[in-house]
Amino acid sequence: MRAEHINPFLRSIANTFETMLGCDLQRGEIVLKKQKNLQFPISGVIGLTGKAVGTVVINLSEAVALNAASTMLMMECGEVDEDVIDAVGEIANMVAGAAKAELEEFDLSVSLPNVVTGEKHDIKFPSNATPICVPFQCKWGPLQLEVGLETVGASVAHA
Repeated sequence: MRAEHINPFLRSIANTFETMLGCDLQRGEIVLKKQKNLQFPISGVIGLTGKAVGTVVINLSEAVALNAASTMLMMECGEVDEDVIDAVGEIANMVAGAAKAELEEFDLSVSLPNVVTGEKHDIKFPSNATPICVPFQCKWGPLQLEVGLETVGASVAHA
């Protein structure tokens, strides 16, 4: 995964949290994903296909998921329920959609969002994609972005 491929996702998550949720993110160090299980119990997952294939995961602590959903829905969310799950899916959709718009050369299609919950869950990335992990901190707590995106065939190299 190259820097020019991850930067649209970094800009997108920061912009989504700032404009849609009124919440600034502080980014941690970008690292290759090493641990199998995700750190936090709620993940919004989006698949990407086209001239590149990959997966985008927005992994949220429960506090971040509840506060983000409360902000989006303009009502207090006190537990992870269907409303919170829908909100997390929509956040993942906004992040992936905005990044897709910056990666036009890949003609990407974005899947419908899936939300996975539970302690120590794992999301599989395409076998040829080496995912990166970017931790963030916000006023509600920690979250992380994981992205694995790899080009398909030689057609992109000539684009």
